[in-house]
Amino acid sequence: MKVLKEELILNCTAQKLWSILSDVSRCDWVPTINEITLDGECRIFEMEGMGIVKEKILLNDDTKMMLQYSAIETRTPIDHHLATMHVTEIDENSCTLIWTTEIDPEIFSDAVHQGMLVSIEGIKKVINQE
Repeated sequence: MKVLKEELILNCTAQKLWSILSDVSRCDWVPTINEITLDGECRIFEMEGMGIVKEKILLNDDTKMMLQYSAIETRTPIDHHLATMHVTEIDENSCTLIWTTEIDPEIFSDAVHQGMLVSIEGIKKVINQE
């Protein structure tokens, strides 16, 4: 199993970043997704290069500002996927995002990591537009 980790400081309040990430129906920060459909605890979307993906939301905690989700259905079978996004306040004008993803088989790690990096750029654009 491969563990990917991105940690960055953003120039916005922790609450602003959390409001973007915690809205699991929102996809404007993920450039390769045009629409998300919610079905109970799951979100379903089509991702460029990945096809249709179904993710189960495992945790969406406003107090801890932590989101956890797992890809449970993908075009290519995966044995394990667990992503965690955690927002922490640095001060009133900045926060930290720690995003980790566990992926198995490891052969998919490069594609998943690129998706994380593209999404981080998308998060930065959304923050600057709001």
